Amino acid sequence: QVQLVESGGGLVQAGGSLRLSCAASGSTFSNYAMAWFRQAPGKEREFVATINWSGGYTTYAESVKGRFTISRDNAKNTVYLQMTSLKPEDTAVYYCAASSYKFGSSSRIPYTSWGQGTQVTVSS
Repeated sequence: QVQLVESGGGLVQAGGSLRLSCAASGSTFSNYAMAWFRQAPGKEREFVATINWSGGYTTYAESVKGRFTISRDNAKNTVYLQMTSLKPEDTAVYYCAASSYKFGSSSRIPYTSWGQGTQVTVSS
């Protein structure tokens, strides 16, 4: 089982940028597809982006497409989420997740390891 620790959250004004990081340990990082999900207060946890084991294939939620970029560095055991043109509706706790399948999914089901989350707040 891989352990995940997110960092990089914070408070930013609308239109600003943030980069989230998720450091993995405890297992071979390149064996996992990785994803970011988010959960706003009173709402269900929702899919944001996923990246396959090699970094060559990515998928995004429509709400973030063109603004967010997911990437990974297998040498550093880290996955990133670069967020630009942030909007107040992006405010949420962002979670990193790992799936033992080589390719990710927008469903929560394949993801067996989750980080503790990092808060992102976008002010208007």
